[in-house]
Amino acid sequence: MTLRGSISASHNTWSGALWQGGEFTTAPVYDIVPIVDRVGGGDSFVGGLIYGLRTYGADAGKALHFAVAASCLKHSIPGDFNAVTAGEVEH
Repeated sequence: MTLRGSISASHNTWSGALWQGGEFTTAPVYDIVPIVDRVGGGDSFVGGLIYGLRTYGADAGKALHFAVAASCLKHSIPGDFNAVTAGEVEH
């Protein structure tokens, strides 16, 4: 799940949590200022999580961190599609 903290319309915090295999994992909290577009933030989180789980195997924490970072970056891109590479997300 994603965790959004609403400070203002253009300033949010962003994180996520994952329950898998009896373990609860949380991701770092990102500060998003300014938000360019919130559309696609959830889709990019789920897409990032699927990618992370397939890429990092049993490391659910790493997969979650990837998903939250991907969706955080999506907030800086106008439109519905996340136009960042996996390398940019990992960086």
